[in-house]
Amino acid sequence: MQERSERTRRRLVRAGAEMFRRNGYERSTLGDIARTAGVTKGALYFHFASKDELAEAVQQRGAALLGETVRDLAASGASPLQALVDLTHWLARTLHDDPAVPASFRITVECTGREGGGTDFRRAWLAAVCALLRRARDAGELRAGTGPYGAGWDRAESLVAAAACGIEAMAATGMPYEELGRRVAAMWELLLPALVPAGAAARYRTGPGASPADDTRRLSPYLGSAI
Repeated sequence: MQERSERTRRRLVRAGAEMFRRNGYERSTLGDIARTAGVTKGALYFHFASKDELAEAVQQRGAALLGETVRDLAASGASPLQALVDLTHWLARTLHDDPAVPASFRITVECTGREGGGTDFRRAWLAAVCALLRRARDAGELRAGTGPYGAGWDRAESLVAAAACGIEAMAATGMPYEELGRRVAAMWELLLPALVPAGAAARYRTGPGASPADDTRRLSPYLGSAI
């Protein structure tokens, strides 16, 4: 019984993510989400008392995916800067693979300033990006002049943060994953020479690679027959 209840909850989170991603928060109704999930409204209200609660669950799903990926990259032994490159490719892929991530971005934008607060996926994404960049700095991967104080570090952090946020903006145009992945790789081909010492950019892979961030098994509870 508990397993069945958990499957229903996952279906509702998945359906909510699909609707929020496609229609936005305001235009998505609980009735439409229940129909998309193939459950009654009563079943939906058993799990979520309001649309706000469901939207929060969707953002928590997105944040959990992000946190798992950051931890897996850290455990993989990749340098912090390579992990950052891989994290941006994870985002490019996951924006297409799991609706919770693009829905989380859209919910954050549309619900900014709403009472109650809750998870802010956009802030979580920026925090993860900046944390990896700081680790790269502390590990000596960045060029001289990008220490923890001064304009050099501020410029580097602002540039990388803006570029990382642009990935979601490009995906929102409907850009196919293959093109988005190429653009993310091209972004790093331009950024790396500005970030690392002269000649060091060649040490880094700019395209997607086989890494824990590419493990789609963490998506399986929300995909296919597992729904």
